[in-house]
Amino acid sequence: MTGIGHLGRLRRVDLREIWESEPGGFTPWLAHEENIELLGDTIGIELECEAQEKNVGPFRADILCKDTVNGNWVLVENQLEGTDHTHLGQLLTYAAGLNAVTIVWIAREFTEEHRATLDWLNEITDDRFNFFGLEIELWRIGDSPVAPKFNVVCKPNDWSKIITDAAKRIDRGELTEIKQLQLEYWESLRKTLLERKSVIKPQKPLPQHWTNFAIGRANFYLVAMVNTRDSLIGCGLICSGPDAKSHFNLLFRDKKVIEEEFGTPLEWRELPDKKESQVFLRQHDVDPTDRDRWPEQNLWLKEKLERFHLTFAHRVKQLDASDYEGIEPERN
Repeated sequence: MTGIGHLGRLRRVDLREIWESEPGGFTPWLAHEENIELLGDTIGIELECEAQEKNVGPFRADILCKDTVNGNWVLVENQLEGTDHTHLGQLLTYAAGLNAVTIVWIAREFTEEHRATLDWLNEITDDRFNFFGLEIELWRIGDSPVAPKFNVVCKPNDWSKIITDAAKRIDRGELTEIKQLQLEYWESLRKTLLERKSVIKPQKPLPQHWTNFAIGRANFYLVAMVNTRDSLIGCGLICSGPDAKSHFNLLFRDKKVIEEEFGTPLEWRELPDKKESQVFLRQHDVDPTDRDRWPEQNLWLKEKLERFHLTFAHRVKQLDASDYEGIEPERN
């Protein structure tokens, strides 16, 4: 018990002590990269800030972000006081005007009625729309710097949405046996990544032959794929967007160094006729339909996805398309 008398005591700090106003204090603070990263970690979405005080229809969103995995909008609305009907109305207007959006409502305190409203919206909307409610707190120990803390009070029920959507597709005859297997396969991988606290943050599993993961920058993402016809699984880095080819060739120039760091040769696929380019790794002669082999396949994907993240995350953040001179690198 030595030294127990020297433990500090947490003291809650009023938000107004640090931020006098939302547009002049809280919003600029939250828009900083490290604070957006904290918010993203809290809600499980890797965010890239696009703008502050951005016009969206008749209102101005406090912060406009992009989900770096799928490019969908993430709108952040802030309040230094308790939630109110005015902000709720704005959030509903945003959702109505956008095809796919995640709404993040941050306030000092949520009323029960507003908490219930967000829960209800998450229940009745499909997976194109997601509503989060977060309470913001500030704490300090003694004379230490003030530390922020986000508490999630409302969030989408991903599993319920997945099951509901799958059931609807089955009823409509849209979900084939293969699609059902794919959905279960990605749920199995998601469980493995979460249980082992992987740096790879899984998305909601969908009935398709691939699933995507954030790597820290818009227009770049990691992907895992499963192919039952050719008996293989694989994963890799995808470069997309208007500068995909330039970014790919900048990475290709460091091919030797990258593969030495990764630990194995990789497939470098520029795909000149497509909008994206890929760096890929595949494992052949596996049977994705054999559920008894899923644990070892999950571990292989986890290990390789983590290797891709370790090797490429810092590189893609530093890429500048203007550094590419348009000269094709020599292919080996």
